[in-house]
Amino acid sequence: MHHQHTLPFPADFLWGAASAAYQVEGGWNADGKGPSVWDSFSREVGRTFQGSNGDVAVDHYHRYPEDIALMAEMGLTAYRFSISWPRIFPSGRGAPNEAGLAFYDRLIDSLLAHGIEPVLTLYHWDLPQALQDEYGGWEDRRIIADFTHYCTALYQRFGGKVKYWVSLNEQNYNLSNAYLLGTHPPAVQDRKRFYTANHHAFLANASAIAAFRQWVPQGLIGPSFAYSPAYAASSSPEDMLAFENAEEFTNLWWLDTYCLGRYPAAALHWLAARGEAPDIQPGDEDMLRRGLPDFIGVNYYQTHSYTDNPADGVGLQRINTTGQKGSTPASGVPGLYKIQPNPHLPTSNWDWAIDPTGLRIGLRRLTSRYALPLLITENGLGEFDQLTADGRVHDDYRIDYLRSHLAACQQAITDGVKLLGYCAWSFTDILSWLNGYQKRYGFVYVDRDEQDCRSLQRIRKDSFYWYQRVIASGGTCLD
Repeated sequence: MHHQHTLPFPADFLWGAASAAYQVEGGWNADGKGPSVWDSFSREVGRTFQGSNGDVAVDHYHRYPEDIALMAEMGLTAYRFSISWPRIFPSGRGAPNEAGLAFYDRLIDSLLAHGIEPVLTLYHWDLPQALQDEYGGWEDRRIIADFTHYCTALYQRFGGKVKYWVSLNEQNYNLSNAYLLGTHPPAVQDRKRFYTANHHAFLANASAIAAFRQWVPQGLIGPSFAYSPAYAASSSPEDMLAFENAEEFTNLWWLDTYCLGRYPAAALHWLAARGEAPDIQPGDEDMLRRGLPDFIGVNYYQTHSYTDNPADGVGLQRINTTGQKGSTPASGVPGLYKIQPNPHLPTSNWDWAIDPTGLRIGLRRLTSRYALPLLITENGLGEFDQLTADGRVHDDYRIDYLRSHLAACQQAITDGVKLLGYCAWSFTDILSWLNGYQKRYGFVYVDRDEQDCRSLQRIRKDSFYWYQRVIASGGTCLD
């Protein structure tokens, strides 16, 4: 569609930025917090880039007033953050840790006092280590009750102050790394365990959403999905079939289950024939249908192009975590699909395709299939930002990236997509899980590296001032 005129961003559009507890908070054992699986995993030699961890991160736990003051200066109208489950329940269940709840009370109250809408993520990968040790975390159905208990405590405490809630963040990406690639805790490679853990996560998500209806009836909740829309590498029928396979296994497996309460048929049949399908017990499908979301959170960074992959073809490979451009190996699932670089798109230093049109395509696909409002919960560019001698960061490449993706959002709105808001990833620089602190995403530079916390000084990048102007104009001056 070529529009002569685009519709404006809605007057109540949420202009936001995002973070996650483990990546920004620090204070890993402060005020009664228990260990998470990432606290343990990052201490194992060779797991993360140069042994980096979130013990201090960017110390948001102690510096949140300064960070929120910067958000207000920028003009943010929303801030998406996650709550650390082991900060609330150090052992995963039982009586809540009041000091942990009080910290998030202060955070939420400060956001509201500055006119910033809190967007609260219930789970962003930091499972209590106690539950992993006790029964294997997501591999056991007991996680459903424990997750619902944890979420209900947050609904009861914060439901009167928070309208927008994200249930699970990037279940697809997290569990793929945890159970297929072996690069996230518990670091195993077993397809049957992967689909089992996902099934329990789907049930826990639905159970938590059902409980949300009771405790926060005026609120909105939905999962946040790492969405990479699939393309066919060519118009050959073999590549078109590979595209269909990839769309079903990498996107619809999660989105259909979240939004329709059922698995896609062809994928489920394939897995059942290979003994890899999850154990769907009586009552599971009813639970999934009782927990359908109010919106879909979209974490968008790139598209993937797919080509045919024979039964003895290439398997899944670890991604580029070094920033050495061109180092990503070929990857796929034998008999289903193989990822092929798209020659029409530039890439970042981490080999992520830069494709703003893909965002527009993805938003349209979601709208047409599920008829739900959408909220972009992450979108951003991780790169090697450099601090100049005069103490500035000139990140024109990030401005170009964000401008093009916001323009795609406006085109999607004009196409008929109901878009609630846009939360750029991230507000400050953060710990990038397996990539350390070298991969910077923020509007605000934080002075630290993998081994040295240095000053942790906050420095506004050029993109900070650009996004400030965009927000002040309501999106009319993207240029």
